[in-house]
Amino acid sequence: MHALSFLQDLAVVMIVAGVVTLIFHRLRQPVVLGYIMAGVIIGPHTLPFPLIQDKGTIDTLAELGIVFLLFSLGLEFNLRKLKAVGVPASVAALFKIVMMVTVGYGLGRWFGWSGTDSLFLGAIMSISSTTIIVKILGDLGLSRERFAGPLFGMLIIEDVLAIIMIALLSGIAMTGSLAWLEVGRTVGRLSIFLVVALVTGLIAVPRILQYVARFKSNEMLLVTVLGLCFGSSLLAVKMGYSVALGAFVIGAVIAESRELGRIARLTEPLRDMFSAVFFVAIGMLIDPRMLMDHTGAVTAITLVLVGGKILSYSAGSFLAGIDARTSVRIGIGMTPLGEFSFIIAALGVSLGVTSSFLYPIAVAVAAVTTLITPYMIRSSDRVVNWCERTAPQPLVGAIGLYTQWVAALRFAYPRHQELWPVRSLIWQLTLNVMLIAGVFIGAAFASTAAKAYLPVPAWLPGEERTACWIAAVVLTLPIYVATVRKLQALGMMLAEVSITRPVAGLELQRLRALLSNAILVGTVAGLGVLSLLLSSAILPPGGALVALLTLVAVAVVLFGAYFNRLYSHAKFALIETWNRAPDVVEVPPPPPMPALLRDADMDVVVIGPGPAAGKRVRDLAMRSRTGASIVAIERAGHTTVNPGPDELLRVGDQVLLLGAAGQLTDARKLLASGGDASSNP
Repeated sequence: MHALSFLQDLAVVMIVAGVVTLIFHRLRQPVVLGYIMAGVIIGPHTLPFPLIQDKGTIDTLAELGIVFLLFSLGLEFNLRKLKAVGVPASVAALFKIVMMVTVGYGLGRWFGWSGTDSLFLGAIMSISSTTIIVKILGDLGLSRERFAGPLFGMLIIEDVLAIIMIALLSGIAMTGSLAWLEVGRTVGRLSIFLVVALVTGLIAVPRILQYVARFKSNEMLLVTVLGLCFGSSLLAVKMGYSVALGAFVIGAVIAESRELGRIARLTEPLRDMFSAVFFVAIGMLIDPRMLMDHTGAVTAITLVLVGGKILSYSAGSFLAGIDARTSVRIGIGMTPLGEFSFIIAALGVSLGVTSSFLYPIAVAVAAVTTLITPYMIRSSDRVVNWCERTAPQPLVGAIGLYTQWVAALRFAYPRHQELWPVRSLIWQLTLNVMLIAGVFIGAAFASTAAKAYLPVPAWLPGEERTACWIAAVVLTLPIYVATVRKLQALGMMLAEVSITRPVAGLELQRLRALLSNAILVGTVAGLGVLSLLLSSAILPPGGALVALLTLVAVAVVLFGAYFNRLYSHAKFALIETWNRAPDVVEVPPPPPMPALLRDADMDVVVIGPGPAAGKRVRDLAMRSRTGASIVAIERAGHTTVNPGPDELLRVGDQVLLLGAAGQLTDARKLLASGGDASSNP
């Protein structure tokens, strides 16, 4: 009976979504809005009788939509792109979150709400929706625009900051004060999770996929990829993070594989199906009556949210060195509230520290901002052009100079070249320590899981802890050996840099050796204490611990060189994956040109700030009205050959036209008029 109910619910969702989105497509409206409207129709608040029997099933499918959307984002936005926008994205995201929390808190106090309600409102307003923005930009064909790369990077940084913010809010709600220790623990665990996931993923995942791809089976490759995707998402949830973070991380790792093109094509239909269910589920949360009851608060919060996000993200992006035009487009695209906003609102309700009206208001504002965002993004070029026309020229010049200055700082010649090797060693040591910490945290988690799910004999109490500790030590021994050698090298470098001959005189070598050995002994002792603290939950009993440590010491003495080679192989595998150049796809030679095209001419028209800007190719009906065709569009260095009918024309686009001389003349007139009926030749 449950299977029949599930089939009925899924059929209702897909049929209604298909009909509504078809109508929206014919009306030239974003498809994502059709999904949300379908959710409103079949939701529990609209019709007098329920169409959905088990909403929990739809919510589960919606979670799969989040997984596939963020996985696809990771495939498109790989680690190299994240590294390229890392600093600007971090600066802009942090600036925007601080500003929006402040603005939201002030707005809540202006409403007369309590301090806790106001604080949670600020946190809710500060987060944008990665899932919704990715879908909207994809539907509008803007995922490869210049502003999209930094925008995606900021969304990922923002999701990471949202996890930290939830820890902050939990501490403040429970104790009334800021628990810095808990925040530090959250940041540390999150950093360790990301480092371990990325390093192990970059070493293992591309090689696994390369092996599976040898069998030339799309089915085997798809199943393997789905296993990696769901496994990473499950691991993230078990560690206390979101499925979205796990899906994005594994997507970014798989993006470094040589099979990226095949994987993207195989997973695209799954992404489209489950993302549709996700947006339908969002629409089912909308209660029109509730919107009427809180119209004033929803309207005020929406207006402040839209204006605040545009200003804060535009300012933050500009301060980070992104040019003004791109910064404004980023700010406009960041409007929708995110999934973390719902989590924060639900957190306040579950802790009993916020009023009951806060969650439905957050849902309503999220729905409204989702509805208006596609239209705002479409009009972003007009907004930017208007700003450039109306802004004083001295201000425009100063903005351009600032952007050039920040860009020059990135390529400025760094000083203190003698410290470069020291910095490199410190980064490698930090990475090694985080990997060791991650292995022991994972071993503690495995020990807890073994105790809960595996039958442990009564006469073997605590043996699962010893087994997990031994496994963790075996896995980390190569890292320990390499770390000690790096610590020795670091001590020698620091001693050489800090103790010079004019200072030490004849005692130069002895003082350097003394300092180098002191650094080595101190850091190794610190590493040992840290290891004991990390493994405290799974340490074997005293006598067994001493015996096992003795065996470990003997193994290091006998096989130290072997462990170091293992570490070197893993390091080189990581570097090879990271530095691998993108695969070159051979393009077949074009077929011979038909005789009909030999008599045709070509012309390039630059789209100015006129009526053609913002129009779709289908809206112009150029071929039926003039006989000429748009065969290519060049935008920001990227060329789209044979653009589709839904491609938008934007200011600055170079449009390549094909046709006879008279047809090209009519086509230029049509572009100048924007396709108005009066201009039809």
